[in-house]
Amino acid sequence: MTVHADARTPTRRVSLTAAAPEVFGAMVAFGQAAQDNLDSVVAALVKIRCSQLNGCAYCLDMHSREARAAGESEQRLDTLAAWRSTPFFTDREESALALAEAITLVADTAVPDDVYQAAARHFDETELAHLLWTIAAINAWNRVSVATRMAPSR
Repeated sequence: MTVHADARTPTRRVSLTAAAPEVFGAMVAFGQAAQDNLDSVVAALVKIRCSQLNGCAYCLDMHSREARAAGESEQRLDTLAAWRSTPFFTDREESALALAEAITLVADTAVPDDVYQAAARHFDETELAHLLWTIAAINAWNRVSVATRMAPSR
């Protein structure tokens, strides 16, 4: 990932909540609806992994804190970026992470059939739909958070 010098500056740009509160509210509702029928651990893992790939510090901080508060282990969170090289994730979680990566990097991957089919084996149609929407939602949040220079609080 290329980071431009000004991207390191934590100065926020437009306030999404102030300038477009109706869209912000719709996005919050969309993100919640997307994950409603999805296992909360899987939802947290894919949100964190997509945020890692997109370099979104704000979302990484928020979703990592939420995952810890929900009981996620430090070891799994610490090794999530290298999940393929660890024994810490289930086949189901791994299929969700692979799909999340493929969708996040869609311009490079075009979401390979084998990645999609692996997820389809581990999730029923309703869960798979919610997984896809959760991945779409976090990618949208990552993009506007990075674009507006949202930074985590100390």
